[in-house]
Amino acid sequence: MRRVLSLVLLPFLLFYAIPVGAAEKEERTLEDEIIYSIMIDRFFDGNPENNGDADVTNPNMFNGGDFAGVTKKLDYLKEMGFTTILLSPVFMNDKEGYHGYWVEDFYKTDPHFGTLDELKTLVQEAHSRDIKVMVDFVANSVGPNHPWLQDPTKEDWFHEKDSADEQLEKSWIDSLPDLNHENPEAKAYLLDAAKWWIEETNIDGYRLHQAEYVNQDFWKDFVQVVKSEKADFYLIGDVLEGTSKTISSYEETGIDAFMDYTENEALRQAFAAPDESLTNLFSVKRKNEDLLQADTQLVNFMDTSQSPRFTFDAANHNQHPGTRWKMALAYLYTTPSVPVIFYGSEIALNGNEAPENHQLMNFKTEQDLVDYITDLAKIRAEHPALSRGKLEVLYEKDGVVVYKRTLAEETNVVVINNTSKTQKIVLNQSQLEDNKELRGLLNGDLVRSQDGTYSIVIDREQAEVYKLVHKSVINIPYFAVLFAVLALFALFIALVMKRSKRNSID
Repeated sequence: MRRVLSLVLLPFLLFYAIPVGAAEKEERTLEDEIIYSIMIDRFFDGNPENNGDADVTNPNMFNGGDFAGVTKKLDYLKEMGFTTILLSPVFMNDKEGYHGYWVEDFYKTDPHFGTLDELKTLVQEAHSRDIKVMVDFVANSVGPNHPWLQDPTKEDWFHEKDSADEQLEKSWIDSLPDLNHENPEAKAYLLDAAKWWIEETNIDGYRLHQAEYVNQDFWKDFVQVVKSEKADFYLIGDVLEGTSKTISSYEETGIDAFMDYTENEALRQAFAAPDESLTNLFSVKRKNEDLLQADTQLVNFMDTSQSPRFTFDAANHNQHPGTRWKMALAYLYTTPSVPVIFYGSEIALNGNEAPENHQLMNFKTEQDLVDYITDLAKIRAEHPALSRGKLEVLYEKDGVVVYKRTLAEETNVVVINNTSKTQKIVLNQSQLEDNKELRGLLNGDLVRSQDGTYSIVIDREQAEVYKLVHKSVINIPYFAVLFAVLALFALFIALVMKRSKRNSID
């Protein structure tokens, strides 16, 4: 019987042993990442022992989220397809600095978040799942009650609060003490701290908070210091006044990518409600291409810790947030940029200005949007054209857009119907190669070319991601041979079993 079972398994083993050709995967870079941005205190409480004075009833105080909580949810993030997590500042903060931006000590973790060892564990566990870890680095200012303000030897570490100089680089933004980066000691302190965290924890990148409020000479030295410590270290500049012209002035600093606030405005306007034009989205992209260097990466997002939630916009238009999020996410995951998703977006968390937009994460909600994000991430990962390919708009009118992404021999076509009606779009052979078919990867649609055209019909408020492939045909000779082989094999097994039975009787 063991011999018979071995024979039964043999064809299956031979089938799986057939080599399958696959393109060698390119080295992973920032443009390949899908980033999940986490406000540590509001994500998940993994260790109640470090809560201290945390108060979940007070939105302006620490609520209990910590490094241990993020560690426990890494599998949750991995399953959704996120490849990088971006942590809010980890440094010791003011007693009301739950968000992390009111730094008290650049060399200590905030005790509410956990110990340095717990942060190291988080990074190690993330790396074991092939997830990178970035940290928001605050270089522009410190907390409102920082001890340095009372230290006479640190007086020159700050710009004057009531300075008549109108330069943003010297202003006390949000009334926070503004650091003087031209002071050699203050500058050295920050650069050493940036390097120290990499050495101690092996993190993979920084998002540079309020980058345009710090002089560019400082950032050039900052980039050199961190890149000398870890060559593939990611640096994302948070340029709040992020017009293409402003971003272009920072390209020489060596910062890898920049938050695209200009496109964010267009994104929120376009997708908060149906029947909104998408023209401005692609106008912004064309302007970026004209003004920015080809290798300058841009980071796209719907909301951040400093803005109202995108769900808030949708609700103000009396729209179902889940549907609006799907439209926006389809765009984010399939256009040339690095998508960053703020925690809670997968459950359409709501909220206006801070702290309303910093609500506690709820992991017991509907799965629909989580599944959608998971599907998009899988499609993006399996089709490099969606992250690295050239973008060409094939059709755009009144809230409907069709664009293709091409890389080498691969072509993906994305259709977004951001309207309240079913739409039909006809593409010709000058736009897409004839005698092929579009296979839907998100919803399973199939569109075959007929007489040199592709007729795509897409329901209201829906998106589809297609792969352009050769037309599928039924390979009759192949199936005939396969059937014959299986029939002969079945006959052979029957004869072996019959003989085995006869031998056992004898």
